[in-house]
Amino acid sequence: MSEETEHVKCLIIGSGPAGYTAAIYAARADLKPVLYQGLQPGGQLTITTEVENYPGYPKGTMGPEMMEDFKAQAERFGTDIRWGYVTSVDFSGPPHNVIVDETKEIIADTVIIATGASAKWLGLESEQRLNGFGVSACAVCDGYFFRQQTVAIVGAGDTAAEEATYLAKLCKKVFMIVRRDEMRASKAMMHRVQNTANIEVLYNHETKEIVGDKVVTGARVFNNKTKEEKVLDVTGFFVAIGHQPNTDIFKGWLDMDNNGYLKITAGSTKTNVEGVFAAGDVADHIYRQAVTAAGSGCMAAIDAERYLAHKGIH
Repeated sequence: MSEETEHVKCLIIGSGPAGYTAAIYAARADLKPVLYQGLQPGGQLTITTEVENYPGYPKGTMGPEMMEDFKAQAERFGTDIRWGYVTSVDFSGPPHNVIVDETKEIIADTVIIATGASAKWLGLESEQRLNGFGVSACAVCDGYFFRQQTVAIVGAGDTAAEEATYLAKLCKKVFMIVRRDEMRASKAMMHRVQNTANIEVLYNHETKEIVGDKVVTGARVFNNKTKEEKVLDVTGFFVAIGHQPNTDIFKGWLDMDNNGYLKITAGSTKTNVEGVFAAGDVADHIYRQAVTAAGSGCMAAIDAERYLAHKGIH
């Protein structure tokens, strides 16, 4: 082994609720976990402002602060938390070979993947500037803050339709911005949208800019057919054009679905490779909540612990 090579019992890749929870359980089981935080330490919750739906925080908490709490708890039990980004893997083991920052080699008896997923964005400057100040990629997380207000949601698939009907229960009015002259959503979801009185679907529309200085005050949209432009009077803007799981480096090693989410054995966190487990949004395109990610992080650590015990690795 070169001096840059290190052997660890449990390597955790990623640092959102799934990664940190896996670390808490793995550390308490004396697996001496090493966790690499990746490009976005704390994961998607660090770009969220207030979190009101995580159990145990009756007054709510801020996303970044909550991730600091998770991190502190993982460190308290002895997790070795490091800056760094996994750049390639070789899962032909066990043990498995992981390269960090293109230079450091780690040989790991078990690997827990918690690299999460990233929301797809429209790519507007105003969208990034107002992210967390009226712009959100999660209606279930943030819809509550827009009660009795008028909001817009962009997207045309089942997720967008589901989130639009969810918002319609809370908000006075919901504009649904659809780029083409039809939705991609299933017939059932389209009927649900059409039968909701306070949703107005704007077909053939594109968002040009989200208006607002410090918070969202409107959305400038363009009609591709009539070539007309107008500003929607909204205080919230939701983006529901999909998520991208952060799985590129695992291609060729791990089984994935058509969208790149890792496939795991039902009722566990096991991937198709022995000793490699997946937790959180990297393997979950259905629920995508902090609490479900944390739960699967717990499962991954227990799966890793049992695997090591079965292999007689102490």
